[in-house]
Amino acid sequence: MAVPPLRALVAAGHDVAVVVSRPDKRRGRSSKTSPSPVKAAAVELGLPVVESVDDALAHDVDLAVVVAFGRIIRRNALERVPFVNLHFSLLPRWRGAAPVERAILAGDETTGVCLMAIEESLDTGGVYRRTEVAIGDDTLEELRGRLVEAGTAQLLDALANGFGTPEPQEGEPTYADKLEADDLRLDWERPAIEVARVVRLGRAWTTYRGKRLLVLEATPLDEPAAGPAASLHGDRVVCGEGQLQLRTVRPEGRAAMDVRSWLNGARPEPGDRLGEPS
Repeated sequence: MAVPPLRALVAAGHDVAVVVSRPDKRRGRSSKTSPSPVKAAAVELGLPVVESVDDALAHDVDLAVVVAFGRIIRRNALERVPFVNLHFSLLPRWRGAAPVERAILAGDETTGVCLMAIEESLDTGGVYRRTEVAIGDDTLEELRGRLVEAGTAQLLDALANGFGTPEPQEGEPTYADKLEADDLRLDWERPAIEVARVVRLGRAWTTYRGKRLLVLEATPLDEPAAGPAASLHGDRVVCGEGQLQLRTVRPEGRAAMDVRSWLNGARPEPGDRLGEPS
């Protein structure tokens, strides 16, 4: 999510003195490491990259722009340089690590992006710019893309025309805790529309015959249950309310496939259910 704003800053002619990104990570079973997308983009653009905010402060910096950084900015840095952040929610709703995911899971109709001042406490700073974005049926990836586009426009406008005075946040805050693997496990006792929201996050999973099954695309159907929750009837799964029509799945150890191809190979038997250990 930080790559488009970085590229836009450079394209607009701003002097990006240094980029801060996490250390290279080992991916898969290979011993080779690979850079973060932000570091890869910075290297391509010919920008210096460091791994800590303190190292960045050794450069001549007038303003620090934070996007999806995932670390606390400490007081010593905040006292030296003004920091602004693109936060992907309508603050004070969904402060914290996973605001876009939590907005989808909660069934929010709208979310947005705020260009905000950074304070030492979590996402409490005043807001310079605020843009509302409808969620609709977007997947997490689709919604992130639209939010990044809106946030990048905010940032460029503020740099061109001035930030102005930030407005204090008003209203009751809610907090967007980081998602764990269990948050993405499909609970077939829930209404189909809620199960489908988890699927829209992109890593939803259940089990079938003791093996993990990723559900990548699915459609909630407002149709009466045809059996107990989690029972599989062709490409449909019974939920606590309604049914979920599977479209794309990924069985453990295999590539993603359309549900018909999976059913042809799995050959479900009457009474089969998802989410059971065996």
